[in-house]
Amino acid sequence: MYTEYKKDYSNHLGREFEFKRYGNSGKPCLVFPPQDGRYHNYEDFKMVETLSDYIERGELQLFCVDSIDSETWSDRNGNPRERIEKQEKWFKYMSEEFIPKIYEWTGRQDLIVTGCSMGGSHAGILFFRRPDLFETLISLSGAYNPSMFFGDYMDNLVYDNSPVHFLKNMPSDHYYLDLYRQKNIIICIGQGAWEEDLIPGNKEMEIILKEKNVPAWVDFWGYDVVHDWNWWQVQIRYFMKKVL
Repeated sequence: MYTEYKKDYSNHLGREFEFKRYGNSGKPCLVFPPQDGRYHNYEDFKMVETLSDYIERGELQLFCVDSIDSETWSDRNGNPRERIEKQEKWFKYMSEEFIPKIYEWTGRQDLIVTGCSMGGSHAGILFFRRPDLFETLISLSGAYNPSMFFGDYMDNLVYDNSPVHFLKNMPSDHYYLDLYRQKNIIICIGQGAWEEDLIPGNKEMEIILKEKNVPAWVDFWGYDVVHDWNWWQVQIRYFMKKVL
């Protein structure tokens, strides 16, 4: 399997970020790590291995990146405005700097975005804020309401990073709604251990998307399906074959 480890400089954040690429042909897929995770988690926990036949056949290539969760979502004792301002800079780095480079490196724009847990949250936020950048969303065990991390605090940037808020209030004639309808939207969560706090937000997303007439596959797996890598391996294999 072709692999490449690199560093990329972010002008928005003024520092370098590490990432790893797996494969050099096929549909590009941007992968976010779980909460406080790193770019190598997808390999460490056998997600790359789970998708290896697609990569080796030239049907799929992964770009696994870092987040800054420990400075933003996870820093519950930090100043909330400063936390979300930093998160917004990371969002702009991804949407305005890194993703255009994926287009350049691959010569393709049919981009998939995915992640597990907080990575699923990042994938969902990025997709719903910038549907023009992606063809497909596969969000596994994500959170879509920032109150889990910011409590009762709300400002314009927290709102912008809260799909359950900005989607619910999106005007019916907003051009993003037509863009969403042209995409593959997959949201999946189990109903077993450690998924309990996330299920209400996933159900709310299902309701909102239906109200907006946006086709989406919101899939609630069984009560034996827990918030862990062994199930995310099964899920990513199941859904990826549907979109390649």
